[in-house]
Amino acid sequence: MLQEHVQIKPLERSAFPTQVDVRLRPYRGKQDIAIIADITQRCYDAEAIDFRWSEEDATRTFAYLDHFNPFKNVLIAEAADEAVAFVRVHWNQEEPGPRIYHHIGHVLPRRRHMGIGSVLLQFAQKRLRTLAESHRSIGPRFFQTWAADSDTSSITMLESHGYQPTRFDFDMLRPLSERIERKPLPPGLEIRPVKPEDYRLVWEAMDEAFRDHWGYVPVSESAYEWWQKSDSFQPELWEVAWDGDQVAGMVLNFIDHAENRQYGRKRGYTENVCVRRPWRRRGLARALLTQSLHSLKGMGMQEACLGVDTRNPNGALQLYESVGYKSVKRYTTYRNRIDQTESTRG
Repeated sequence: MLQEHVQIKPLERSAFPTQVDVRLRPYRGKQDIAIIADITQRCYDAEAIDFRWSEEDATRTFAYLDHFNPFKNVLIAEAADEAVAFVRVHWNQEEPGPRIYHHIGHVLPRRRHMGIGSVLLQFAQKRLRTLAESHRSIGPRFFQTWAADSDTSSITMLESHGYQPTRFDFDMLRPLSERIERKPLPPGLEIRPVKPEDYRLVWEAMDEAFRDHWGYVPVSESAYEWWQKSDSFQPELWEVAWDGDQVAGMVLNFIDHAENRQYGRKRGYTENVCVRRPWRRRGLARALLTQSLHSLKGMGMQEACLGVDTRNPNGALQLYESVGYKSVKRYTTYRNRIDQTESTRG
């Protein structure tokens, strides 16, 4: 068990000639939500990750994340009576695939290169190993986390601890000032407004469509509740294609007005682009996407954004590039097999 109070020796002695006094403490309750949200946002800004992470976002995450107990699975680091870093852990079971033990943490930029990140990583691995030992082994098990291409300190730390790049994602932008060629829907399909009684149909169709994707985890009722309470849940902006009473495909658009004010921009998001198997290879995704771009432009937006797995099995990256999206930032998913790390602990 980690001691509550530890001494961390600086890694760069020229910059930090004396030891840095750091206190590690567990999560104390909802008063820490604002602290965690603030650290996350300040790190995002430092790494040019231009997305908003609010206290409301953190509250929803802590309330609805599966297999997560913040009182056991969060550690906060303080220095000079200021919270400067945190890490949180949870797990899920991919289907089909390995069991994944996630850890997500951030260290404020001015407190990096002091060893704080490594200590938090050790806590995360120890806690996750404890969880893994309580689970029936049904196949490979991995530690997993991610880092933006601009977060060189995290990348260096992870790779020094044996983590390997496993998957890459891009943020992509599409200027709406450029010509948007509208594509027609395949015959027999229509776009119509989504009513509250349709929400679960859309949710289940989206879950079915994403089963082909890397890292798929079956959705839970908790995740469904989280989805409906998120700021991105804006059914009035969705473009959903129907074949009679069945959902064929969708683009779940949204606009984060608070984020646009924060960054002084006019951006809309074209996310959750998916088509169910019976309706694929007919141009449906392209039609829904170009319709979404026209809709966002009509609402005064100047750019559209989405994220993509660069190795999406259905050619999503190529589709997005073909309608004018360009990659602007890369994220790397890192994994480290638990069994291998256990065998090298000494």
